[in-house]
Amino acid sequence: MGDLRINTTTGPETVIEAAAVERFKASLRGEMLRAGDDGYDEARKVWNGMIDKRPALIARCAGVADVISAIAFARTHRLLVSVRGGGHNIPGNAVCEGGLMIDLARMRSVRVDPGRRTARAEGGVTWGEFDRETQALGLATTGGSVSDTGIGGLTLGGGLGWLAGRYGLSCDNLLSADVVTADGTLLVASATENADLFWGLRGGGGNFGVVTSFEYRLHAVGPLLAGMVIHPFPRAKEALAFYRDFAKAIPDEVNTMGGLLTSPEGDLVVVIAVCYNGSLEAGEKVLRPLREFGPPVADQIRPMAYHEVQTLFDGATVRGRRYYIKSSFMQSISDGAIDTLVARFSAVPSPLSFVFFQQLGNAANRVSAEETAFSHRGALCEWGCLSSWTDPADDGGNIRWTRELAEAMQPFSAGGAYITQMGLEDEEGAERIQAAYGPNYQRLAALKHKYDATNLFRHNQNIRPTM
Repeated sequence: MGDLRINTTTGPETVIEAAAVERFKASLRGEMLRAGDDGYDEARKVWNGMIDKRPALIARCAGVADVISAIAFARTHRLLVSVRGGGHNIPGNAVCEGGLMIDLARMRSVRVDPGRRTARAEGGVTWGEFDRETQALGLATTGGSVSDTGIGGLTLGGGLGWLAGRYGLSCDNLLSADVVTADGTLLVASATENADLFWGLRGGGGNFGVVTSFEYRLHAVGPLLAGMVIHPFPRAKEALAFYRDFAKAIPDEVNTMGGLLTSPEGDLVVVIAVCYNGSLEAGEKVLRPLREFGPPVADQIRPMAYHEVQTLFDGATVRGRRYYIKSSFMQSISDGAIDTLVARFSAVPSPLSFVFFQQLGNAANRVSAEETAFSHRGALCEWGCLSSWTDPADDGGNIRWTRELAEAMQPFSAGGAYITQMGLEDEEGAERIQAAYGPNYQRLAALKHKYDATNLFRHNQNIRPTM
């Protein structure tokens, strides 16, 4: 093994002698990979097939000690660092070009305590894996809407999901976290230990350290009444207006998504998806107006297990396709917003792309903006456009269409974005990143200075430390 050229946080490359690299490798219980090693190309792949970055080193951590060693190595040499959990982040922030990727993908244990109704899961776990363990005991917590999503990125960014109407966001159900900070210290963050850090983790992203495990509050979740109704595109404006009114008037047991997509038959359609988290009999009554409106051309709502609900959109988010996203929060869905989406979507360049409204949920709305770092509690929903295609030659057209749609939707935005859907500062801009954290940004910047004054963890929706 020769000397290593690797990117630093200060800009220029540095050269690390082979002996130092070997000592780092020997300190790990997991693997250390360089370009050309078996498994390197597989390890640097993430869910979004458009991401093709090549870290100089990948530390495939087997446990907390490996994470501590990797952070110490990065700190000593001032290396550019990225952290990979589930690897589902659309902009690909988990992988850095020419730096050190701290990879948690092999840290995937889940331990459920049914008596306390809690679960502790390591940082590489996906929601599908988490749900499999908790649902075996009839338990669950709010966890996104795609089973392949990692628990880490979603929770640290807030965590919208199907159960949020009744139980709040993922971050609202976080009880504690084990965090390795930039100085290599392992801390427990909870309401009673390092409470300031615990506040920041719930919506502040990966800015404060590497979370090696998450402890969640669980809830009894049995069969749910869930699924989709589908309407023809010529009725899109009417159907989305109905969706808006329905979403504003539902009880806590319901959460919703509405959107525009292309059917397997090649037709543009409107989809309204729901999940009723309560008795099936009560759910039939609450969802009856939705099922009778139109009527829909297809009604796929039926009783199903929560882990099945979590896969409703898996077919539209297949690993390895090329993805690009734009989104922001909305306090309401105006007729103008609906008109804009429908008009623009009629010219969507890829049949794999879709636009959506994802509701926060009633319980999530009742938490104050200051209680957690996630501050967008007054929003009705996130609107987003997830563009997807397979041919690299189509990158330019799909990205351009998505950006133009986002620009057209800007007047209807509440002014903040969902950080789990955002890229790095060089694309988003510092002002948009700050807006994503809302009124909590200055408090987060002070917290960043306390736990990461040198901004080691910057390959994210970065909060710059106050000086």
